[in-house]
Amino acid sequence: MTILIAYDGSDDAKAAIAFAGTLFQGQSAVVLTVWERLALTTARASAGLIMALDNSAAEDEAVGKAMTELAKAGADLAAQAGLDATPRCEPDSVAVWATIVDVANELDATLIVTGSRGMGGIKSLLLGSTSDRVLHHARRPVLVVPGTESAP
Repeated sequence: MTILIAYDGSDDAKAAIAFAGTLFQGQSAVVLTVWERLALTTARASAGLIMALDNSAAEDEAVGKAMTELAKAGADLAAQAGLDATPRCEPDSVAVWATIVDVANELDATLIVTGSRGMGGIKSLLLGSTSDRVLHHARRPVLVVPGTESAP
C-alpha cells in the first residue's frame, strides 16, 4: 500500500498527515508538495486571475528549493505520525490538482490524502478547491480531511 499525501504546509495539510498517521500506522507514504512555476503564475496573471510577478529562472530555482524543504518537513511530520514517509516535490504541469492526480497514477497510489480548505466567494468560483478537483478527477480513493477549525 502506498499513500500519497498532498502537503502545502497549511494547518489543514498538517491535520491530514496526523489523521493518515492514525489510520495507517507503519504504511508507506509519499508526501507530495506541488509548486507553481512563476512563469505559469505570470501567464495566469495576464488573464487577470492573479497579481503579476516578475520572474526568472533563479527565482524558480529558489522557490523549488524552498518547496523541496517543505516536502521534507511534511515527510518528517508524517514519520512522527507513524508513517514510513518519503518526501517528493514537483512543479505543477497544468494545475496543482492535476499534478497530484498524475503523481498518484505514476505511483499507483492506493489512496490520496489531502486536507480541505474552504475558499469563499469569487476565488472559489474562479479557481475551485484543490481537494475538490482531486476528488472529482482521481480514479482512485481520495480522503479529504477537514482542518482542526472545521472539525467537530
